[in-house]
Amino acid sequence: MTVWVEIAGAKHRVELPAELSVGGEHECLVDGNNILADAKLIAPGVLSLLVSGCQYLCTLDGETLRIGQRTYPFTIDDPRSLRGRSSQADAASGPRAVKAPMPGRVVRILVAEGEQVEEHQGVIVIEAMKMQNELKAPRAGRISRIAVAAEDAVGTGHILVVIE
Repeated sequence: MTVWVEIAGAKHRVELPAELSVGGEHECLVDGNNILADAKLIAPGVLSLLVSGCQYLCTLDGETLRIGQRTYPFTIDDPRSLRGRSSQADAASGPRAVKAPMPGRVVRILVAEGEQVEEHQGVIVIEAMKMQNELKAPRAGRISRIAVAAEDAVGTGHILVVIE
């Protein structure tokens, strides 16, 4: 699973194992660097993290990460989560891409370029793990680009449709 983590304005690509669990060592890639990390959940929002022999006490509070005495603003962009796909501030302005939440295959395209759509209207159907998922428009607008065709294979985060 790949997520993008933004800490204090710097964006980092974090690749986590598919079978991720809290507790035990996991091999992860952070910006292409191999890191062995051991995470233990101490309490809700409190994590003990052991990385390269150094122990860190991490506290998550909303969109703030506290490591020791230092505090960092952070966000996580996980293509599989609703939070990663949209926010009310982003939905208000600028083009918005509908991205594949997981690897799969495009089954149907429900809209055409230039078509007006309403917020939460279905725009594309992808199939992943033998289940069909209808992806919806994050906001009302006009379809400015359809980046895929029916039967195309797509990966996590692949742009499918752009709405202006």
